[in-house]
Amino acid sequence: MRIIGYLETPGMKTTVFKMDNRLSVKFETGHYEQTYKFRSGEGIDTLEDVQALIGEAFVREVARLFREMHKTRIHASTPEQIKTGDSDDFEEIL
Repeated sequence: MRIIGYLETPGMKTTVFKMDNRLSVKFETGHYEQTYKFRSGEGIDTLEDVQALIGEAFVREVARLFREMHKTRIHASTPEQIKTGDSDDFEEIL
């Protein structure tokens, strides 16, 4: 798999990968990521094809899903995890 380019998307990093007969578009923000895969036969073969596909409406939907992912993470966390924000603390050894 190799990176063929990046897309300008507000508030997120967007990377386009190519491997064999498919392209993958990976959106990243903070703790979350979404990846969309397309086969070459679907008319999406180049970075320019991906740029044409990933329009404003697509990016808005990706952003909405990131917000939902964040809500899910918050609701699944215990109050102690949310309050401290640190899950890497170790006990003090005397």
